[in-house]
Amino acid sequence: MKIAIASGKGGTGKTTISTNLAYLLKENNYRVLLADCDVEEPNDDIFFNIEWKENIEPFILIPEVDPNKCTGCGECTKACQYHAIVNIGKKTIVFPELCHGCGLCTYACPEDAIREVKRPIGKISNGYTAENIRFFKGLLNIGETVTTSLITNLLKYIDENEKNYDFYLYDSPPGTSCPVIETTKNADYILLVTEPTPFGLNDLKMAVEMIRKLGKDFGVFVNKSTIGNDDLWNYCKAENIEILGQLPNSREIATSYSNGGLILKDFPAYRKEFLKIYSKIKV
Repeated sequence: MKIAIASGKGGTGKTTISTNLAYLLKENNYRVLLADCDVEEPNDDIFFNIEWKENIEPFILIPEVDPNKCTGCGECTKACQYHAIVNIGKKTIVFPELCHGCGLCTYACPEDAIREVKRPIGKISNGYTAENIRFFKGLLNIGETVTTSLITNLLKYIDENEKNYDFYLYDSPPGTSCPVIETTKNADYILLVTEPTPFGLNDLKMAVEMIRKLGKDFGVFVNKSTIGNDDLWNYCKAENIEILGQLPNSREIATSYSNGGLILKDFPAYRKEFLKIYSKIKV
């Protein structure tokens, strides 16, 4: 079963829920794979002792112009939606950092003056936690804008090479943009992590709208549940959205999290809240 853990905004506790849920499932003797798809700021590995096994450098194909063939016609410039290739007089210049690797400029060139070359965009690392959770992390190169491409490569690698797990947990980037859609589109279930604040509710509504358009089954986990007001709870009730569990706003939990601790190790009393998630999604 593929489960994406997502949130409409950053800072809601998505990483906390992802790592503790992986730990709980492994404790229940399931084969678990956890992938940190928040490739701009991955930090799931902070909460585990990981023995790293492999590093992979995914790439995109970007254009390289042959000046001996290029006539400066500008057809490639017209085709590019990202302004990654421009024509100045009879010279064509490529801006690799803007290129999304779609290849359209190559097809648009009437002189066959453009070929595609590889450009690394980040790193995919994998290994095992001390609990024997299979772990993956994507990390985008500094300055890169092709977040979705790296997530695509990460999930494709997992789909092609990791076949024998009961649960695949995908810690999604925050928000509702393309990287989130890429992470969640093939999930069997989406767990939305939110907090009962005006900002949390506003962004939860956007996330719910996105997931409903994807036609996915989902539920909500409320972090810092003892702050804010009742608006979040009233919204979920009105929209018939199931709240699977909650954690209070606790200094002890925050301290544990800040020190790289797992809640279920440090505070076993909260296990019942994660068991509510488990009872919903168990295979």
